[in-house]
Amino acid sequence: MAEGNKTVTAYEEALDALSSLITKRSRADKSNNGDRFELLSDYLKILDLDVAISQLKVIHVAGTKGKGSTCTFTESILRNCGFRTGLFTSPHLIDVRERFRLDGDDISEDKFLAYFWWCYDRLKEKATEDIPMPSYFHFLALLAFKIFTAEQIDVAILEVGLGGRFDATNVVQKPVVCGISSLGYDHMEILGNTLGEIAGEKAGIFKYGVPAFTVPQPDEAMRVLEENASKLDVPLQVVPPLDASLLNGLKLGLEGEHQYMNAGLAVALSSTWLQRTSQLGVNYLDTTSPLPEQFIKGLTMANLQGRAQIVPDRYTNSETSGDLVFYLDGAHSPESMEICARWFSLAIKEENQQETFDFQPPNSSGSSNGLPQRQHDGKIRKNSAQILLFNCMSVRDPQLLLPSLMKTCARHGVYFKKALFVPNASVYNKVGSHALPPTETQIDLSWQFALQRVWENLMLGDKAGVAKNTDNASEDVKDDTELSARSCENSAVFSSLPLAIKWLRDSVQQNQSLRFQVLVTGSLHLIGDVLKIVKK
Repeated sequence: MAEGNKTVTAYEEALDALSSLITKRSRADKSNNGDRFELLSDYLKILDLDVAISQLKVIHVAGTKGKGSTCTFTESILRNCGFRTGLFTSPHLIDVRERFRLDGDDISEDKFLAYFWWCYDRLKEKATEDIPMPSYFHFLALLAFKIFTAEQIDVAILEVGLGGRFDATNVVQKPVVCGISSLGYDHMEILGNTLGEIAGEKAGIFKYGVPAFTVPQPDEAMRVLEENASKLDVPLQVVPPLDASLLNGLKLGLEGEHQYMNAGLAVALSSTWLQRTSQLGVNYLDTTSPLPEQFIKGLTMANLQGRAQIVPDRYTNSETSGDLVFYLDGAHSPESMEICARWFSLAIKEENQQETFDFQPPNSSGSSNGLPQRQHDGKIRKNSAQILLFNCMSVRDPQLLLPSLMKTCARHGVYFKKALFVPNASVYNKVGSHALPPTETQIDLSWQFALQRVWENLMLGDKAGVAKNTDNASEDVKDDTELSARSCENSAVFSSLPLAIKWLRDSVQQNQSLRFQVLVTGSLHLIGDVLKIVKK
């Protein structure tokens, strides 16, 4: 099939059909009522999934932070125990098939196409004014149920997309076990303005008599979880972080101290699933008992893109290899931003200390006169510069996100040389890499300029946080920022992500004595866009 002069593949044709399900309406529109959650039962009947879905042995996980990591650990544990696994997560970073993992791998293109059209065509044929085509996320959840039932998996691990009560995954009536990861302030325009309201929406996944686990929560959130559990006769247990000594000297597959909290929850969920499905009669909930070898392997082999991920730029040549490194984390709430900043600070310190350790000066008689020094292996020992590459959705509050990031880094002695603000390259009403972003003349950068104002005020020490116009602070465009739309003393706005990446790569070539360590955060969409470019 041709689109202009370009041939559209069968896969891209399916993505175009999927894109047609993306509504222009803001997901923050409270009239959505969960995008008409009540229609899901009709869709399941149309797809003949209403009986099949009840036979899935489901682990259901909600939360503000860490639910994706918890699901990833849980899947890896049970797969290493010998079970066929299905994992449904969101969002995807590069390819929509990432949302559907079978036995630890993204679903194949052939299988995706077969199941996609099987569902799409039936729903399209039966669509009416009263039961229209499902919304984008509803369709993806229905597709996951079709894939998992058809593939006859042993366990389905479902990550809630948003909230819990009206999330499409909550159509499951009788999961084996439920989990609630760390709660915090996010999606408040939909879920409520208090931790109690947010916890109430997350607790919407609790089902009568089905055991549930959570991690230590703020008092307000914990009270609401306990109240909801009590009403449904749900045995709710609080799980402590995993004791690192139980891993026999190995490290978790996902980086960051906070992952021990998610790993502890995953162990409880996996253990309970094994017990309740009569797979094993051993209790692994005792946090002092040694973990089975399969659990240790699952925890240490787990992997998840876009969470505390370090990716050297492949574009730079061998002489400058390692001179441009991206540190990617999809943090987008104040709490997760603090965790991300701590991880980044410790990660670059460890890397820089390792280089210092490797560096052996020819003599110890004096200082190095400020020039780049050669190591014993002939390579030049370089100084490092930290750069922030940032964007977030306009429903988030940069006055909460950016100070949390900056202050946490500063406490660890890390200060950004420059902050770069970019719009996401992804087109929100289009799925797939063949979907081109709008031309530069169409791009509205007002949000990026607002982010820049917040950053410049923070750098100027404006503790009142009153946004000032930074036009006066803008410099004449210098050679090193000639690609930017607006450059200030401590920051720059670029009209596209590729231009920002080009500026970084050019800077590496122009500053041979520096290593650039770039923290990319604020949005999982931004993380995915960066990975598309860097891994190309």
